[in-house]
Amino acid sequence: MAHSGETSVTVIGLGPMGQAMTRTWLGAGHPVTVWNRTPSRAAALVADGATRAATPADAVAASDLVILSLTDYQAMYDVLDGATRSLPGRTIVNLSSDTPDRTREAATWAAKHGATFLTGGVMIPAPMVGTKEAYVYYSGPEAVLDRHRTTLARIGVPRYLGEDPGLAQLMYQANLDVFLSTLSALLHATALMGTAGFTATKALPELLDTIRGVPAMLEAGGPAGPRIDAGEHPGTLSTVTMMGATADHIVTTSEAAGIDLALPKAVQAHYARAIADGHGADNWTRIIDGIRSPRPETR
Repeated sequence: MAHSGETSVTVIGLGPMGQAMTRTWLGAGHPVTVWNRTPSRAAALVADGATRAATPADAVAASDLVILSLTDYQAMYDVLDGATRSLPGRTIVNLSSDTPDRTREAATWAAKHGATFLTGGVMIPAPMVGTKEAYVYYSGPEAVLDRHRTTLARIGVPRYLGEDPGLAQLMYQANLDVFLSTLSALLHATALMGTAGFTATKALPELLDTIRGVPAMLEAGGPAGPRIDAGEHPGTLSTVTMMGATADHIVTTSEAAGIDLALPKAVQAHYARAIADGHGADNWTRIIDGIRSPRPETR
């Protein structure tokens, strides 16, 4: 493949996300070197113009910018521990999911081996990589992100959070906290409707309307964020007591229907704690106090 003037990129890890990123960079004219533990995953990408590296060390040596798209951060060590001689001068961008503390440890490990390190959190599924809806959180040295910003922007708009390597993963996990909890709630509600004979085909469109209404609810009476930051929870539109009563009803209804109670009981506990703390007349956002400071027995 004739090399263009675009930056060379190495992609290690060729699951759906790694493949989508590789194709996006190839399509934009970047020379891309790939490596995967299962070599067959690289075959189609090589046919599209990527270069297959024989070893992780060869993959790292091929490009100044090394992208990791792996299962977790332990996989980074498993792959790169034998390639540390190739790391000096390289920029590692780890887009794998893990905890903020593990990302900080990884940044220290990379620096020990002469590499710079950016943590990333990709906030879209593989089919959306490179689209106008795509964005990726980053943290670490801002100068390093700036140096590679044009290349990284190919896969999604970079959103920089700060120098602390853990911040991008913290934001990623926070977003997935909302995402996974919403998915569980959606299927819990679908199961609840199913006990009365409603199919998922009929129930889901009704339930999705509620999800779409959440942003407007949060903005009613003014943006919720500044009020929460100020510790202000005026109970003019809804109260902890009112929402807590609804949480009680959901638990009772679910119990009678014979479906799982773990999720509704967890939600119920948030409101029960706020009521016990004397905040029943406050807005529902007051439950954040108990979430921030859980009692030892609820941790």
